[in-house]
Order: sequence, then structure tokens, then C-alpha cells
Amino acid sequence: MANTAKFRIFRFDPEKDRDYRFQDYEVPLEPGMTVLNALFYIQDNLDQSLCFRVSCRAGICGSCAMHIGGKYRLACETQASIAKDSRVTIRPLAHLPIIRDLVVDMAPFWAHYKKIQPYLQPGTPDPERERSQTPAERSRLDILIDCILCASCHASCPMTASDEAYLGPAALVKANRFAVDSRDNALEQRLKIVGDEHGVFRCHTVFNCSLACPKEIDPAGSIGNLKRLATKHFLCKPEVR
Repeated sequence: MANTAKFRIFRFDPEKDRDYRFQDYEVPLEPGMTVLNALFYIQDNLDQSLCFRVSCRAGICGSCAMHIGGKYRLACETQASIAKDSRVTIRPLAHLPIIRDLVVDMAPFWAHYKKIQPYLQPGTPDPERERSQTPAERSRLDILIDCILCASCHASCPMTASDEAYLGPAALVKANRFAVDSRDNALEQRLKIVGDEHGVFRCHTVFNCSLACPKEIDPAGSIGNLKRLATKHFLCKPEVR
């Protein structure tokens, strides 16, 4: 085929297969076609058994995060033309159980996210209108709230592979988001959650998470900030541990 995108896709069905394999496909390229469009083409025209996860198709939900051509990307934001000149390999997110093909079980990821209590805890009764913030206070959240929980950082982190209890960079970014929120008054409680051997101090500062993030958030920076806050807090109040 002349103008095509060439993909080698990870295939595995735990109910049928003893081991994973890779399957090759060629997709006719169209202007503006994304990798997600190519996956739909394969499913509709070449192999109906191919499984992948998708939702918004607009780079907002994070559902289509996968390992494409050597790095973690959102399939809906990645041009299929990257596979025009050489075959590109597509794999599922790492360090999470495989349900089938490119679909992983996100349950461990969500369990870590739930553990950091990802909601505002002001510690005071609700006001009549809203809890106000100055523009400067709000600006501290600007990048942190852009996290779409796609788990690319989680999949790229070597510590999530070796320590199943490690909270992981995505959960820690969210923990930092509330730690720096001027409306939240649960800092001590949050630092107790993230400040142990399975929290921020398990991070080895490899920076894979920051390189993998499709929204250009800096999870390593958030983890570094939580390390500073936790160290200062525990040194001043060792009894909180």
C-alpha cells in the first residue's frame, strides 16, 4: 500500500492466550488522521477483535493513553503519520494488569488516587457564597489542575513497577494540588498520607513522569514540593508520625 501508516500492535487475551504477541497492520492514511482514528479503522475493517479504550476523543479524558512509538501519548492527539515511514509499535500502559490488548485494569491506579483524599477539606462550615481566593493564590493551581488522570506518568515510573503500594506520580500530583490550595486546611493529614515509605520518599526522581505527561505537568516537581513540606513538617512536629 502506497500511502499507509504501519503499526505493530500488542495483542493479549488472558482468557485465551498463554503469552502476548504483536500483530502488524497497515492503514490507509488520510489528512489529519490520528492514531485513534487508525485503531478504529483496524477495528472496523481489518480486525474486529482489537480492543482499546476511548471516550472523549479530544485529549480531555485520558482514556486513550498508551505507549506509541517509544513514548506515552494520547492516541487521539497523535498523528497517524508518525507511522508512515517506519512501523510504529503500540503497547498498553505498563505496570497495570492487562484486561485485553491495549486495555488495562485501572483499579490499582484509582485505589491510590482515592487514598490521597482528592477533595477539598476546608475544615470550616460552608460560607454563604464561595470560598474566595486571590488571583495569586489561584495561580498556584494553574498547572496542577490540568491533570487528566491518564496514568501515563504512572506507567512510566520505575517505582510503580517495583512497589505496588507506591502511590505513584499522578496521585501525588493531586495531593500537591490540595496541599497548595489556600482553601484547604488538611495539610497535616495529607502529609501523613504521602510522607511514608510508599509515598513521596519512595520517588527516586528519575523524571520519567514529567517526560511522559501529555499535558506538560511536572509530577516530579509536585513530589519535590511535597517532600519539602513533609520534611519540614515532620522535623518540626515529629510526633505527628
